[in-house]
Amino acid sequence: MKIIGLTGSIASGKSTIAQMFRESGLPVHDADKAVHQLMSAKGKATPLVLAAFGDDMRASDGSINRPALGKKIFSDPQARASLEAILHPLVYQERNSFFAELHRARKSLAVLDVPLLFETGSDEKCDYLVTVWAPHRLLRQRALQRAYMTEEKFAAIITAQLPQSEKIRLSDLALPTGLGRAESRRRLKKWLKKIKI
Repeated sequence: MKIIGLTGSIASGKSTIAQMFRESGLPVHDADKAVHQLMSAKGKATPLVLAAFGDDMRASDGSINRPALGKKIFSDPQARASLEAILHPLVYQERNSFFAELHRARKSLAVLDVPLLFETGSDEKCDYLVTVWAPHRLLRQRALQRAYMTEEKFAAIITAQLPQSEKIRLSDLALPTGLGRAESRRRLKKWLKKIKI
């Protein structure tokens, strides 16, 4: 089975492109979604995160208070490293069972959707690499429309990620999302057709 690695900076439009892959009939493993589940009220990571960061990180529904945790880790690189040490092995475990299932179903192509694809070394598991990108001003504009997003948090996230130019250089396909959905879809379909031949 061939794996397409999908990545992009914050607010680059990666989720939209992941959905286009699904509409093309490809199974997608979403690392962000896996993290959400792991930090839900009954998630595997929740007791570990609370033990590491304290009970004040618990939301009223029993899940992890993601905005509070985000605030903590983006101002403290050591805290971020501690959180990654908890989450990354659990995400890899979840991802491996997802791919094992696809392998059993004899799927020939699947997508690995990871915001920190290069930063975590997950690109090494992929046969093709796709970077979704947009001009910095557009990333900033889109990101600041999100709940709990601030200029400081946006700047910290961008700084923690590999620069877009570097991701583009390392990729088989650099897909711009600043030109509208129809153009992104057209370029993606054309590229998928090429790799499936």
